[in-house]
Amino acid sequence: MMAPPADSRPYDPKLLRLAEILGAIHYLRELCGANEGQFWRDTMQELMKTEGSTAIRRSRLTRSFNQGYRSYSRTYNVCTPSARSTIDRFLTEGAEIADGLSTGNH
Repeated sequence: MMAPPADSRPYDPKLLRLAEILGAIHYLRELCGANEGQFWRDTMQELMKTEGSTAIRRSRLTRSFNQGYRSYSRTYNVCTPSARSTIDRFLTEGAEIADGLSTGNH
């Protein structure tokens, strides 16, 4: 088993999942006409400022965000009830992860 990178944190899996969710929500909310502009991308930028302490960490976070965005852009090209349900599910999961990370429940 490979050792984790020197700049890794125990909560990185949750952090990377949160970045992926932000990417998916950024795509899906725009698709469904939320007119939030760059809100979710800006939220990701804030996460990068706080957690992107090295180029490798920034790269991993960016890759997760882009993966979330791309995977849902391939799945949905119109807003459907399923897309709206996915948004709701991701908003809930993202809030739970963010709350856990902010309270130290890694």
